[in-house]
Amino acid sequence: MSDRPGARLSRRALLTAAATTGAAATGTAVGGALLADGDTPPSTTRAPSPTEPFHGKHQPGIATPQQHHALFAAFDLETVDPVRRTRRSAEQIAALLRALTEQWALVAGRLMEGREPGLRPAGSPQAPADSGVADGLTPAWLTVTFGLGPELFERIGRPEARPRALRPLPAFEHDRLQDAWSGGDLLVQICADDPQIVSRAFRTLRSRTPGTARLRWTQQGFLGTFGDATPRNLFGHKDGTANPRPGDTGFDAAVWADPAREPAWFAGGTYLVFRKIRMDLPTWDTSPGHAQDQTIGRRRDDGAPLSGGHEFTAPDLTRTGPDGKPLIPADSHVALVRDIPMLRRSYNYDYGLRADTAPATDHRHDDHRHDHGPGMPARSGSGHARYDSGTLFCAYLRDPAEFVRAQRALAADRLNAFIQHTGSAVFAVPPGAPPGGHLAAGLFPTR
Repeated sequence: MSDRPGARLSRRALLTAAATTGAAATGTAVGGALLADGDTPPSTTRAPSPTEPFHGKHQPGIATPQQHHALFAAFDLETVDPVRRTRRSAEQIAALLRALTEQWALVAGRLMEGREPGLRPAGSPQAPADSGVADGLTPAWLTVTFGLGPELFERIGRPEARPRALRPLPAFEHDRLQDAWSGGDLLVQICADDPQIVSRAFRTLRSRTPGTARLRWTQQGFLGTFGDATPRNLFGHKDGTANPRPGDTGFDAAVWADPAREPAWFAGGTYLVFRKIRMDLPTWDTSPGHAQDQTIGRRRDDGAPLSGGHEFTAPDLTRTGPDGKPLIPADSHVALVRDIPMLRRSYNYDYGLRADTAPATDHRHDDHRHDHGPGMPARSGSGHARYDSGTLFCAYLRDPAEFVRAQRALAADRLNAFIQHTGSAVFAVPPGAPPGGHLAAGLFPTR
């Protein structure tokens, strides 16, 4: 599920030896500019301090080398005063949103620097300001990234300020979406190399929301420790062979929104498409190896395209085998999603057997057997209807229409026999906060 050149950095070596390392590709399941045959991913270097800057032209956690752990949390604004039980005006909601984003930005900046978050704005004066769960730990490359949902701008009375490409995603043919994992007014993406640091940041940010926003959903993901190698997804395939590279003009064109089309306050922003993609691992694991490779269009062992070469060789969709058929099937994942520009920053997830959720509609095969064609095993009673594992697909791109184009092309994807999209959301990700400033400052009237 990968097809894009990019860079990944091993932080373990930095933390233990205070040295810089080369980078490997990380990235995307849905196409993009490919490295030429014989090329290898560029190297990146990083200072040995385990911190990322919060302030800058763009928010952190986008061009940042991908960390090993992530948590995504969506919130909805409280449109009704929880104390008075009266409906808030758009002006009141906007004021609360501004206060919350200012508080979140302040806290995120402190945590990313390894500092204490500061006192909570409300609560018992005897309550500790911090949980203490991260005492003695480094920030572990912590980044916090914020996004704004499509419905938020109407609620704060600023429809004219909504970024031009921000709108709910359309329905797709193979979607089996669940409301519990979709939508939201606000998104917080928290990434770090230490899951305890991620947990502490989430608890700290959530403690600032009572009365302003309520939690809608959370998802947590992980990546293996691959050093400089491309990580693998839960299908065992390399996931991130191709991604636009930070610093290149191609990266900027693929990721950052076009300032000529957007409101002035959104200059330096981007869009995030989030999809929870559930994998049918029992069926995949019992499929023939050659059928798995043809589904993806790459060899599992080394990530090379089936047309030949090495992992970073551009796939040749015209090359045929002795039988005259294309070596890369036309309905393989790689063949369908090439040349669609976006930065993928996805994570694996494995929640195990979920007794608290209803079986998903498309993968409930415990009582039936379904044949998926030549070389594909029938689904069997495996308990997969309640087993939840897969990919938290995260694509940063200048226009979500690019994702829509990719997803429609994937309607014919062989991979649809093994995956199911169960969660979906789209957010506008504001530009970074300048030193001394806060996020999305231009969205609100001057005080």
